[in-house]
Amino acid sequence: MKRETIIIIGGLSAGPSAAAKARRINEHCHIVLFEKSNFISYATCGIPYALSGKVKSRKELMVVSAQLLKDRFNVDVHLNEEIIDIDTKAQEIITEKGDKFPYDKLIFATGTNAYTPPIKGLESSANWSHCKTIENFDKIIADKVLERTKDVVVIGAGLIGIEVAENLIKAGKNVTIVELSSQVLPIWESKFGHMAKSVLEEEGVSVKINVFVEEYLKNSNEIILSSGEKIKCDYLIVSVGVKPNTDLLLAEGAEHLKNGALIVNQKMETSIPNIFAAGDCASIKNQITGQSDYFPMGTHSNKGGRTAGANVVGGNEEYKGGYGTGIVKIFDYTLGRTGMNSKSLKEKDIPFKSNFFISKSTPGFYPNAKDLFIEIYHNPNTKEILGAEIFGENGVDKRIDVLSTCIYAKLTINDLPNLDLAYAPPYSPAKDPVIVAGYVAENSQKMSFEEWNTCQLDKYIGTNKEDFQLIDVREPSELMKFGKIPKAINIPLDQLRNNLGSLNSNTKTIVYCQRGLRGYLAALILANHGFSTIKNLGGGYLAWKKIIQKAQEPIIKNSRANVKLNSKKKRDTSKV
Repeated sequence: MKRETIIIIGGLSAGPSAAAKARRINEHCHIVLFEKSNFISYATCGIPYALSGKVKSRKELMVVSAQLLKDRFNVDVHLNEEIIDIDTKAQEIITEKGDKFPYDKLIFATGTNAYTPPIKGLESSANWSHCKTIENFDKIIADKVLERTKDVVVIGAGLIGIEVAENLIKAGKNVTIVELSSQVLPIWESKFGHMAKSVLEEEGVSVKINVFVEEYLKNSNEIILSSGEKIKCDYLIVSVGVKPNTDLLLAEGAEHLKNGALIVNQKMETSIPNIFAAGDCASIKNQITGQSDYFPMGTHSNKGGRTAGANVVGGNEEYKGGYGTGIVKIFDYTLGRTGMNSKSLKEKDIPFKSNFFISKSTPGFYPNAKDLFIEIYHNPNTKEILGAEIFGENGVDKRIDVLSTCIYAKLTINDLPNLDLAYAPPYSPAKDPVIVAGYVAENSQKMSFEEWNTCQLDKYIGTNKEDFQLIDVREPSELMKFGKIPKAINIPLDQLRNNLGSLNSNTKTIVYCQRGLRGYLAALILANHGFSTIKNLGGGYLAWKKIIQKAQEPIIKNSRANVKLNSKKKRDTSKV
C-alpha cells in the first residue's frame, strides 16, 4: 500500500496544528512541513507584551520547536526553505533551491504579509519595523528601541497597534498613534472607538486620527503627517494591517475573496483538488451570514488547521466557522465584541435593532463595582442575537463569551433572561448584564418611543432648528455633582407627573437620566399621557459624558434649571 505524502506550507499556527492532528490519526503517512523562516509555532499575539516585559523573555513566546515536532509527531520539518511555485497538475511543490517535492495532499498555511504604507523616506531608514513576527521583535531589540529611543510613533490603531502603544508607554516611551480612519479600532462602533481613544490619551498616548504619515525625516528623526504637522520620531512601528499570502495558489486559479484570502469549504478544502488551506491565508464561514468571511485570529488558525489535518488523512470533520469575536486590553480597560455591529449589518443589508445600556460588573454595594457599556444587536423579525460590543474595566470577557455562545446556539433576546448564570456578589449582580441585555432588548420591542444614542443626540442638538424639549429627570443634586447636557431642563422623575402642564406634548421630547432606567420610566409616563414624539437617551448622562465629552461643567451650588417644579416628595435615586 502506497504511503501518502502530506505537505504543509507554513509553520506558524495552522500548519503545526494540522501536522499534529494528522499524525494523531494516521501514524504511517509521510508529513513534511516547510517554513520559510527559522522559527515555527510561536505566539505572535504575545510580541507586544514582550516589549514592556509583561512577557519576560523571547523564549516564552516559543510554543513548539521543530525538534519537538519531529520527535513527538514524526514530522519532517524544513526551516529557512521557501516554496516558490506549486504545480497543481503534477501535484508537486518547488523550493527556492529548485528542489521538487511531490504530494498527495497539500495544506496551505502561509498566513499573511504585513502591509507597508507608501511613506517617503521609510525604506531608506533602518529605524522602523513591523511588530508581527519574531524577526520583527528581534529587530526591535537589536535596534535597542527600549534602551535608546524616547519618542516612538505607531502607525495603525487596530488591535496590534493599540497593544504596542500600551506596552511602549509602560516601557517609558513617549508614544504617538497615527490612524487614517476617523476613530481608533475602526471595526468597532464609533462610540467604543471614542472611549478607547479617551483611555489612551488619559494614559499618555498622543492619538492622531484622520491623518496619515507622508514622510519620514531620518536626519532629524521626525515624521510629517498629511495635515502638515511634524512629530518627533526616534523609531517607527508599522501596524496597518495584513494581506493574505496566497499568490502561489491565486496564480493557479484558486477561488478567493477580494483581499486574496482563499475560499474554503467547511472541510477546509480549496477549489483546487487535494489542496486544503487554513489560518490567516484562508476564509472561514460566517455563521451569521452563511457566507465566506475573513477573521485573521489565532483561534481560527488553530481550529482550521486541526480540521484540515484531520481531513487530509481521510477524516470527515467540518469547521463551522466564526463571527468575529475579539477582545483587546487598553490599559485598565477591556473592549470586546462578538458577532456583527451596525457597520457590518448595514453592509450586508441585514435588518437589526440595537440597544445601548450601562450595567454594573458586580453589585453596586460590592467594592470596586465597575460600569460596563454594552450594545447588543438583534434581528427584529426573528429576535435572534446578531452581535454585541462591551467596554469596561471588569467582566467584559465573561459577558462577551456568554453572548458569543448565545449567537452560536442561535438564541433570541427572549432567551437571555432565562439563562441560569452564576451569581455571587464578588462575580456578578443578581441580574447579570447579559440578563439585563435581554430585558432591555425585549422592552425595546414593546416601546412606543425610540431610543437614541449619544451620537444621535449630539448631532441633533448641534444641527436642529426645530423646537424640542430635552428633559433631565435626575435629582438636582446630581446635576450639581455631575453636570448636564446642554439645553436640558431639569424635572426629576418623581415630580414629572405633577409638571406635565409645563411641557408641550406636541413637541419632540428627549429624556435622559444618569444611566438609562429613569429615562426609560419617564418616557413611558410621557407616552401614556399622549406625548407624540419621545426619545430616550440610551446609557443616559453617563454615556454622554463618556462618549461625547461635551457636557457642561458641574453647575454651581444653588443654580437651578429653568422649570419651576410642583414638588411633593424627594428620594435618593442617584444610583438608578
